Amino acid sequence: MSSRTVIRGGLVVTASDEIHADVLIEDGRIAALAASGTSAAEAWTAERTIDATGKYVIPGGVDAHTHMELPFGGTFASDTFETGTRAAAWGGTTTIVDFAVQSVGHSLREGLDAWHAKAEGNCAIDYGFHMIVSDVNQDTLKEMDLLVEEGVTSFKQFMAYPGVFYSDDGQILRAMQRSAENGGLIMMHAENGIAIDVLVEQALARGETDPRYHGEVRKALLEAEATHRAIKLAQVAGAPLYVVHVSAMEAVAELARARDEGLNVFGETCPQYLFLSTDNLAEPDFEGSKYVCSTPLRPKEHQAHLWKGLRTNDLQVVSTDHCPFCFVGQKELGRGDFSKIPNGLPGVENRMDLLHQAVVDGHISRRRWIEIACATPARMFGMYPKKGTIAPGADADVVIYDPHAEQIVSAETHHMNVDYSAYEGKCLTGRVETVLSRGELVITEREYTGHAGHGVYTPRSTCQYLN
Repeated sequence: MSSRTVIRGGLVVTASDEIHADVLIEDGRIAALAASGTSAAEAWTAERTIDATGKYVIPGGVDAHTHMELPFGGTFASDTFETGTRAAAWGGTTTIVDFAVQSVGHSLREGLDAWHAKAEGNCAIDYGFHMIVSDVNQDTLKEMDLLVEEGVTSFKQFMAYPGVFYSDDGQILRAMQRSAENGGLIMMHAENGIAIDVLVEQALARGETDPRYHGEVRKALLEAEATHRAIKLAQVAGAPLYVVHVSAMEAVAELARARDEGLNVFGETCPQYLFLSTDNLAEPDFEGSKYVCSTPLRPKEHQAHLWKGLRTNDLQVVSTDHCPFCFVGQKELGRGDFSKIPNGLPGVENRMDLLHQAVVDGHISRRRWIEIACATPARMFGMYPKKGTIAPGADADVVIYDPHAEQIVSAETHHMNVDYSAYEGKCLTGRVETVLSRGELVITEREYTGHAGHGVYTPRSTCQYLN
């Protein structure tokens, strides 16, 4: 049985165009667009008509950096694939790419299988996986080839967290050389973890235990140094590089320099670095622990450099690094020792709205909003034009967005499984009204009408900026 939906009267916004158009959806895909009011559009018939007059019609967001159920610091991220993908849908995101974890001494396959088991049948929206590579050896390198062939085309390595995820320069180089051959993309957490651990030890010895010291020991210069080193290793290997959660102006400068040299180097930042700062980390009564993440929040002056990087395309993607831990019982593990605070913030529900506020505030254009939140992540990770745009043949992942609605962000009203909001009390202009995933209504006029298991695993091709 064919099912048809028509969305009428909205302003369709993609990374490349803005057009007043009606959208025809058939069997889960975009079938056609036609200018509103034309005879072609008027002739369409459908079982369901959605009135988008005065609203934007945008592609569903693609959040290419989430950590559902991630084990970290003796606990687990508080969002499951069920709660996290439902919250994502509420925020206008229709695809996530989460990180499967290889544990040291285990194979990539074991880690990937474990994450498939967590996600399968539980997701409200579509999902894919990156692979965290914690143990580079000959077997791992061979497995990387196999994973690329089956649609896991990106691999994350850590210059931070010695004893957990850390890879040394030799291991990083070997993985980069392999990805240069198999078409995979290395994603890098660029911080000098060995040096940071020295600074952590020294700070604690001085009695500097409050959350704000998390930001002080993870110095911007050590993010810049690691970013520079990762770029040079990638250059030696002849491999592309994607640097995750860039937070420091000095790291942006390293990326800009590499891109000016014509290197295939890409950068991602996150809403927390654009809207929050070390002022939050310094909040009294251990409230600052809510804002502990790595890379850490920086002083406010870094924000202007990140916004500029997004405008000049030295930074291409805004993802969330969504990795929530409740204040009660999880963040509190680090009372008296900031190094024991689980690292991560909730944000999968807030990204599209915060970036729309950036449009309202004049930081970016409407089309750039869609580019950095939908189209570029889809291209970067091999899902475009199936995801990230509104065009014939694309999956009907569509958001009806009310650009005039006002909202106040609060843990009282969000849908993430976490007991605080990083943006509590923030007033935003713009709000998701209706969300379709592959043509199915997941959010209907601010009501959840989706279900666990609708979301399906999405194999990916290789990075589309390298073809």
